[in-house]
Amino acid sequence: MILFTESSFTFRGQWRRLREGSGQALCPYKPPHVGPFALLPSLPDLENLDISWNDVIGGNLHVFTQQMHLVSKLKILRLGSCRLTAEDVRALGEALRVLPELEELNLSWNSKVGGNLPLILQTLQEGSKIQTLELVDCMLTSEDGVFVGQLLPRLQNLEVLDLSINRNISGSLNSIAHGLKSTSNLKVLKLHSCGLSQRSVKLLDAAFRYLCELRTLDLSCNKELGGGFEDTAGLATLEHLEGLDLHQCSLTADDMLSLTPVIPLLSSLQELDLSANKEMGSSSENLLSRLRFLPALKSLIISNCALESETFTALAEASIHLPALKIVNLSWNKCIGGNLKLLLEMLKHSMSLQVLRLSSCSLVTEDMALLASVIQTGHLTRLQKLDLSYNDSICEAGWTIFCQNLWLLKELTELDISLRPSTFRKCGQWFRHLLSAVTKLPKITEIGMKRWLLSASQEEELQGFDQDQRSSIHFDHGGFQ
Repeated sequence: MILFTESSFTFRGQWRRLREGSGQALCPYKPPHVGPFALLPSLPDLENLDISWNDVIGGNLHVFTQQMHLVSKLKILRLGSCRLTAEDVRALGEALRVLPELEELNLSWNSKVGGNLPLILQTLQEGSKIQTLELVDCMLTSEDGVFVGQLLPRLQNLEVLDLSINRNISGSLNSIAHGLKSTSNLKVLKLHSCGLSQRSVKLLDAAFRYLCELRTLDLSCNKELGGGFEDTAGLATLEHLEGLDLHQCSLTADDMLSLTPVIPLLSSLQELDLSANKEMGSSSENLLSRLRFLPALKSLIISNCALESETFTALAEASIHLPALKIVNLSWNKCIGGNLKLLLEMLKHSMSLQVLRLSSCSLVTEDMALLASVIQTGHLTRLQKLDLSYNDSICEAGWTIFCQNLWLLKELTELDISLRPSTFRKCGQWFRHLLSAVTKLPKITEIGMKRWLLSASQEEELQGFDQDQRSSIHFDHGGFQ
């Protein structure tokens, strides 16, 4: 992708483009010394430079850094996944001295940054204008983590810090948490998959009291966090928090007990992800019941939590009080099968609902009849994505009544009714109703039907449909019998 203006230059992935020739080996599109770097002298007002995902920059960054003084107004520099070498890292550190206006730096997915972070960022001084620092999957070491902790007090303007997928920094979280206490303007903190432990929760919670502007907190995929949420008084002070991601954190019953009085206090919360925490199934009834006190909630993801009848009932009753919901994902909770009626009021009153995912929920024909009735009575009119995949218990009648009413979802763009990987079934007569409905859905582009097998006559119907519609609708089905 190339986007070019006097102040912005995006050249993402272009140097990896390969030319094809008959019988010829593939070769790089352009060497960097004749690439976009040659344009830098003519761009003194350049503010935004994004050259991410260009592998051949690795080992050649000096071509750019030697000209860095020519673009001293640069505010945004993105070098994600460029295979930077140790030499590149050192050169970049020196070059940053001549970029006093820099506000955003992204070095994500460059493994050589790990162990060399001070060489890059040691030139950042008190009063630095850096607002966004992204170091995702850089193989940062524990020593790098200590350096980050020491650096943070200098970055008074920092608003976004992403250290995700750096598992070795967990050993230096004490330093990082101490540094966070000096970043009062921080709005986004992402520590996804950083090897955090129970002790990490306590260290971070002490820092949360100083992060009064925090809007997004991502602690997901830290499986050792489970059992560490005994004292979350700091979390409760994040009154402006809009997004909280704790998925796959092995939350325990004690964690649920501790979080129950805290999460409802986050009155600005718009996005909540608690998925893949299976102990929630039997211990989250009180917490889920209190979600009713989060009226701004727009996205609720509680997939694969082994919900039980009581916890699902509590969630269903609370959801009635969440009119702003746009995204609901309850996939992989088997208790929903045969009990979708508990969500009836939520489905009726969620006028903003755009995404509904009920994959692998053991849905049965009665559930499909109920869903069809909700659609038929004029609800779910804003639904854009509907995932009903891996519900192999639905019989012919269930799919038929659903497909007969599908045409009423005028905003629908994606539908997935795929079967499980181990299951293959023949499409019934409902397939004809599906095709008929799709002709009346102006925005539909993707229909997932993996492992549904079409008969010869249905194959002809589909081919005729493709010819008649001349559309870009993609039917991903299981093939022909």
